[in-house]
Amino acid sequence: MADGESAFPLVEPGLWVERIGSKVFAAGRPALFLDRDGTINVDTGYPDNPADVELRDDIILAIEAANRRGIPVVVVTNQSGIARGYFGWDAFARVNERVLDLMAEQNAFVDMVLACAYHDAGKDPLAVADHPMRKPNPGMLLEAGRRLGLDLKRSLVVGDKPADMEAGQRAGLARGWLVDGEGSTMDGLSVLPLRGAHDLEALLTAIRSL
Repeated sequence: MADGESAFPLVEPGLWVERIGSKVFAAGRPALFLDRDGTINVDTGYPDNPADVELRDDIILAIEAANRRGIPVVVVTNQSGIARGYFGWDAFARVNERVLDLMAEQNAFVDMVLACAYHDAGKDPLAVADHPMRKPNPGMLLEAGRRLGLDLKRSLVVGDKPADMEAGQRAGLARGWLVDGEGSTMDGLSVLPLRGAHDLEALLTAIRSL
């Protein structure tokens, strides 16, 4: 681990696992899993500047709904920009703090953040092809499930890429919402679109029914 990184919640060089807050959840609760860039905040490519962070308004309502229901909210994000050397964990920490602060201003809160920096185009020790924690692999969801005692089958996933949906499917989830996507079925996972008010209401209804 490089100098300065010991202050970060890194369980290995390319995996960030951070428990946010002190809320206690009963075992067997479902979770709301969310990708970050392009799902919670507007995707700017490889975000490394907190000043550029802008939230997507619709997803805040979903996070608020999960908070009210006592449903754990878990962010699972690939961060290949770190592996590629575009920025470090310090920049990730600043951007992520800004995302969480902006959410808190709207009374929306996350309970855990997992970030995977491994990528086959990275530099050692992050140059790992098909790392089990990197979506579409389900490792981050499974790790959160283990740490929080989640019922993954009843959990929901929201993301803006097919890899987010595949990670959910491989973790055993039954339902996912694809930002600006199309509805489909993925080997047991029902993928619904998240494109407008009607789709958002379907997501909110699903969260409220957990």
